[in-house]
Amino acid sequence: MKLFIILGAINAFLSVALGAFGAHGLEGKVEQKYLEIWKTGVTYQMFHATGLLIIGILMGNLPATALLTWSGWLMVVGIILFSGSLYVLTLTKIGVLGAITPLGGVSFLIAWILIIIAAVKFL
Repeated sequence: MKLFIILGAINAFLSVALGAFGAHGLEGKVEQKYLEIWKTGVTYQMFHATGLLIIGILMGNLPATALLTWSGWLMVVGIILFSGSLYVLTLTKIGVLGAITPLGGVSFLIAWILIIIAAVKFL
């Protein structure tokens, strides 16, 4: 429980910091299309930082279940693969990194499905 709340807060902090860096540090240094890619990474990181916070709260209020633990770790993996690949793509323009991004998206989707299953079972 505590771990996912901490990871959620850290990722929310990083999302704000990276968003500011993109808006102020990258403007004029990378093409507009890459700024949009960066913004997508920041947006999804913040959504899933919030998801991690929700998981931490649910873990404190529901019976212990591996569903929520797996969900939390899949969100962390998703942030690294999805948002991380978009950040690296923006900075390096190495297009093959776009192949990693969908793996993060699938991690996000599975994580949300596990939350749905936990809610159906325990709420």
